[in-house]
Amino acid sequence: MSDKKKRKIWPWILLAALVLIVAVAAWFMRPPANTIPTASRGSLERFPQFESQFVPARDVVVWTPEGYQKGDSCDVLYMHDGQMLFDATTTWNHQEWCVDEVMDSLIKAGKIRPCIVVGIYNTDDCLTEYFPAKTTQYVAEADRAKAKIEKLTADAYLQFIVKELKPFIDNRYQPLTSREHTFMMGSSMGGLISLYALCEYPQVFGGAGCLSSHLSMAHLPDGFDGETWATGFRNYVDQHLPEANGSIIYMDHGTEDFDADYGPYQEKLDSAILAKGLDAEHFVSKVYNSHGHNETCWAKRLDQPLIFLLGE
Repeated sequence: MSDKKKRKIWPWILLAALVLIVAVAAWFMRPPANTIPTASRGSLERFPQFESQFVPARDVVVWTPEGYQKGDSCDVLYMHDGQMLFDATTTWNHQEWCVDEVMDSLIKAGKIRPCIVVGIYNTDDCLTEYFPAKTTQYVAEADRAKAKIEKLTADAYLQFIVKELKPFIDNRYQPLTSREHTFMMGSSMGGLISLYALCEYPQVFGGAGCLSSHLSMAHLPDGFDGETWATGFRNYVDQHLPEANGSIIYMDHGTEDFDADYGPYQEKLDSAILAKGLDAEHFVSKVYNSHGHNETCWAKRLDQPLIFLLGE
């Protein structure tokens, strides 16, 4: 074949390859055919479009252990990004936390107390709902003006959980309701809002699990100086952390993807928390080598925060 013919064919080969790549990517990223999750262990109850006077309606799912009956002595764990917790066939990236499998195994092994899990779905407003709103008090006015976040709604989101969702759960399932039996957990921005909730409502939540918390504040909207806001959040925590050893805090991060940036920020926050006098039974911070920023990795280590928060 002449060089001239080769030059004519190559663009078509490249185009065909590009089309194939796009088609494969589209197949893997296709919306799930089924959007209603099911649990492989225990039971899952769904409350579509749970109404709130504080935030837009969203789905809520509640997992109960095998054999659970209303009024059983169960702790309650509130988790963010609820659509990612139980069923990979319904998630956008076909990954899940495997919450039902891990909880079931730990409960049956006697490693944790029986516990109900309340999965709160995120919305298109999850950035503003999960971003610790009172961090603004620890950031200069000029930096607040640069940040292109129109309105931080984390306080309203927490009011929804504390004033509307928790009373509903307490009434419908009648679990243990005191702070010593009520916890919150999330990853990435969900890790930030979990720690924020513990600081804002120490009378409601007895502990927080914060996996791969987005402490770097990087990759946020234009004009948002992550370093400035990361420092602001750390200063907020320093001023608002509950009384030493009155609450339980689990934190961790991996070393890949976004998590690769978290180490220095986590170390600084750890120092601030430890300076408050928390002992090893009430605070732990772990690093998981080769773990990335995704549900598959969080599922692999989910037993650790659950045992730390709910351990017998």
